Amino acid sequence: MNFCFAILALLCLGACAGSQKRLIVKQFTLKSTVPDSIQEPMVKMESSRRLFGAVSTAERNGRLGQYYTMVWNDPAGAGDVEVRLEYRQGATASLVKQMVRSFPASDTQGKAEFVVIGDDFLKGGRVLAWKATLRRGGNLVETQQSYLWD
Repeated sequence: MNFCFAILALLCLGACAGSQKRLIVKQFTLKSTVPDSIQEPMVKMESSRRLFGAVSTAERNGRLGQYYTMVWNDPAGAGDVEVRLEYRQGATASLVKQMVRSFPASDTQGKAEFVVIGDDFLKGGRVLAWKATLRRGGNLVETQQSYLWD
């Protein structure tokens, strides 16, 4: 009888487990060249990491902008992996820009970083909407998008 309850409990717990996301998008916006002015410790650390190595004011200003890190995982797929970021900026209206990173078929997980900084950020403005896509062997695996993407 106790064995039946144990099996039932395991089945119920298994049913509660959600499906694992294969594509996770992490965003960060670097707004200030002085990380000491930021109060939140995690944001201060990320700002310091993004500004590391930038010595002059021009170098530090060139790192202002938006950073997107895509963490992907697709152990069951076959074929080359493509991670794509499509985005729209404030000054470019409805023009859709894109960046692509490719990985060999042997990779089952990885990380791709996309940045909108420097002149692209200063002239194009901030990213208003984005869509991230993970493809393996030309087939769509998963997609994530911002609220404003249509």
